[in-house]
Amino acid sequence: MIRRVPIETKINHERWLVSYSDFITLLFAFFVVMYSVSQVSEAKYKELSITLSKAFEGSANVAANSSPESALPESESAEQQINSSPQNELADLSQVQKEMETALEGLVQQSRVVLSGNEDWVEIEINSNLIFSSAEAELSDEAKTIFTDIADVLAPYENAVEVSGHTDDIPISNSSFANNWELSSARAVSVVNWLAYNGVKPERLSAVGYGEYRPIADNTTENGRAANRRVVLRVARDRAEQPKQQAQALMENDGTPTSVGEETLTEKVIDQSPETTPSESDTKIEPIKLENGGLLFTNDPNSPRNNR
Repeated sequence: MIRRVPIETKINHERWLVSYSDFITLLFAFFVVMYSVSQVSEAKYKELSITLSKAFEGSANVAANSSPESALPESESAEQQINSSPQNELADLSQVQKEMETALEGLVQQSRVVLSGNEDWVEIEINSNLIFSSAEAELSDEAKTIFTDIADVLAPYENAVEVSGHTDDIPISNSSFANNWELSSARAVSVVNWLAYNGVKPERLSAVGYGEYRPIADNTTENGRAANRRVVLRVARDRAEQPKQQAQALMENDGTPTSVGEETLTEKVIDQSPETTPSESDTKIEPIKLENGGLLFTNDPNSPRNNR
């Protein structure tokens, strides 16, 4: 009788790793979703909440106070309320300052961001050490968060925004920047690009670099130099000027004078005194033959000349 050799079954003691890895993957996905949900723009949330509240209030008024025949005009009114939002409007500067104080509350309390303003603008001053590495113009992760919050406040409106970069007076020269002007300008452009990326209309934005030439503190001390290294955002009361549109308004209709305020293009051209307007004879240049055989080109043939 042939005895069968028993087959040994190898027990895999590491199968738990499969379930464990699946669990870890699901856990990671869960936290990613939770994190993305938690990143809600407060300004956009408030705007959506106000818009929806107006819409539902309009619908409630239609149901309570309107007959079926009059429901259509009221519903159109509710739709207009839904479509009406702060977009394409100028913001009140006091409201902008309040929203900025709310969005940047922690940094303002720590004096890392300074808010100020008057009837013409709101100024947001941020120390460069907070948003840039030394001698660099690339925004840090913290800076991106700060300017995203600022963009959320500014995006719904039409006010012009100027971003200016400032440095201390210590000379800089590296492979990226030849001087402080270039560094400050590049930093301002980085901020402008990030604001535009986060919803602020590019035509509202301008960037300028002042280098070390507009200090607010003494550059002879370390604290003074640190204060001078800053980026400043100015939110204007008005819209950004559109010089191209103004030029087109002046020259439209094939050069026909077009009124701009109380003046016209013709008035600006003709408004010259006779004494300062050169005549044709004054500007005509004629060649005069000299006694030594040379030529003299002049617009005054009667003036004395030296032939030697």
